[in-house]
Amino acid sequence: MASPFAFLRWAMCGLVLSLLQMMPANARGGATEVDVELVLAVDISYSMDTEEQRLQRQGYIEALRSEQFLNALKSGPRGRIAIVYMQWASETDQDTLIDWSLIDGPESASAFAAKLAAAPYRRAQRTSISGAIDGAMKLLEGNGFNSPRRVIDVSGDGPNNSGRPVTQARDEAVARGITINGLPLVGIRSFVSPADIQELDIYFEDCVIGGFDAFMIPIRDARAFIEATRTKLVREIASLPQERPLIHRVSAREPRISCLIGETLWRNRWGN
Repeated sequence: MASPFAFLRWAMCGLVLSLLQMMPANARGGATEVDVELVLAVDISYSMDTEEQRLQRQGYIEALRSEQFLNALKSGPRGRIAIVYMQWASETDQDTLIDWSLIDGPESASAFAAKLAAAPYRRAQRTSISGAIDGAMKLLEGNGFNSPRRVIDVSGDGPNNSGRPVTQARDEAVARGITINGLPLVGIRSFVSPADIQELDIYFEDCVIGGFDAFMIPIRDARAFIEATRTKLVREIASLPQERPLIHRVSAREPRISCLIGETLWRNRWGN
C-alpha cells in the first residue's frame, strides 16, 4: 500500500504539470515555432507629418487583411508568423505599440490590424535608424518565439541623424543572422527640410538594409503605400518568395552615398 507521502508527491506533480500547461511558452522556457519573427519598425519623427503617418499605418492595416498576405501565410511549413509593431524616433525613443502577436489566419491578422487602427498617433524628435535597429534586436531576444528567419522591417522618410552610425547597427544585426528590409518614403512631401535627402532610396539600399535575402521597396507617391507595403509583407513571409519589379536588392558595391550624410546635415544645420 502506497504511503501518504507518495500520494502527496503524485498530487504535487499533477498540480505542477497543470500550472505549466497554463503558462505561456516563453514563461516556461519553451518557444512557439513560427516561420518568421517580424519587427515592423515605423518612423514617427517630426518629419513624418500626420498624413504620412496615417498612410503608412493604413498600408500595414490593409496589407494584413489582404488575400495575398493570407495566402503567403499559408505557404510556410508552419503557417504562422510572429509580428510586433514598434515606433521609433531618436536613439532613446523606441516604443512597442502592438506587442508580439501570433498570426496564423484571417482572425488573428484582422485582430492585429484592428489594434493598429485603434492605436493613438504621436510624433517625436530626431531620426535614429540605428536606434530602431538596436531596439528591434532587443525585441527579437527572448520573445517566446523561434523561427528560421528573423526580420526587421524599417520604414521612414529620412536618414539617420541620431545615435551611432547606422552601418554599425546594421552590421551587428546581420552578424546575428537578422535580415533588415526597408521601406523608404522618397519624395512624398513637396517640402524637403535641411535634414532630408533626395536619394533616400539609395541611402536605404547602401547603408540600411542587409542580411540574407534583404531588399527594399521605395514609396514615391501616396498611392503606392498600400501596394508597396503589401508586396513587402508578402515577400517577407512567403516560403518561396518571387521577384517583383518594385523590389530593390541589397547593393553589393561600395556605398554610392555617404552613410553619415544625415549626421552631417544635422551638424551643419544645428551644430551638434
